[in-house]
Amino acid sequence: MSIFEAVILGIVQGLTEFLPVSSSGHLTIGSVLLGLSGEENLSFAITVHAATVMSTVIVLWSEIKELILGLFKFRWNEETQYIGKIFLSMIPILIVGLFFKDTVEQLFGSGLLLVGCCLLLTAALLSFAYFAKPRQKATIGFRDAFIIGVTQAIAVLPGLSRSGTTIATGLLLGNKKENVAKFSFLMVLIPILGEALLDGKKMLIDGISAPLPSLVLLVGFITAFITGCVACKWMISIVKKGKLIYFAIYCAIIGAISIVYAVV
Repeated sequence: MSIFEAVILGIVQGLTEFLPVSSSGHLTIGSVLLGLSGEENLSFAITVHAATVMSTVIVLWSEIKELILGLFKFRWNEETQYIGKIFLSMIPILIVGLFFKDTVEQLFGSGLLLVGCCLLLTAALLSFAYFAKPRQKATIGFRDAFIIGVTQAIAVLPGLSRSGTTIATGLLLGNKKENVAKFSFLMVLIPILGEALLDGKKMLIDGISAPLPSLVLLVGFITAFITGCVACKWMISIVKKGKLIYFAIYCAIIGAISIVYAVV
């Protein structure tokens, strides 16, 4: 992987991690077009995912700080309830990570056909969320948090947008747009870090050294971090304005192109 390719894929990861268009799907598409190997994909994916976690922490630091301060008051207050909802939402993805990780990794090597189909499904979910008008709720409840967590676990499929799926689900359940967007970005912090640590541990146990130069990984990290900060702020604004339909159209187009490319 060249520095130029690292910049391109870093931008792709930084943008698509937060925009509802599937970061995994776009990284797969980019890797196929650039002809990258599996080991390159793994080491680069770990790096850029860490970068987008850092960008989330930076953009939502005020919310994260409030949650931490509220937690250490050692009372069942609003902050501890919110943290409880986040941990509840993580249970489904934890189950998938512990018991079905190998199956999921095999799916990532199945090519663009699955990616294209899942992008079409993402487009459908975003369209439903855009046209549905459920009654608005003041806060995200524990039941809704768990349901959103279930959809996050399903969204491990390449091409099925995690942010798009969780945000669309939250909106369909009747939660406020801004609340859903922030919850979607906060609930994924620990799972992404956990996945990166597990992948890094696997590389060490298998004796696989990073096949990419440090400079390439650094460029990818910086690029993904900067674009991630921009995309995270932008996505929160987009959800507030209810403009998800444009991303539904985009996912439908890219999904159809991916299927045609895979079949032909």
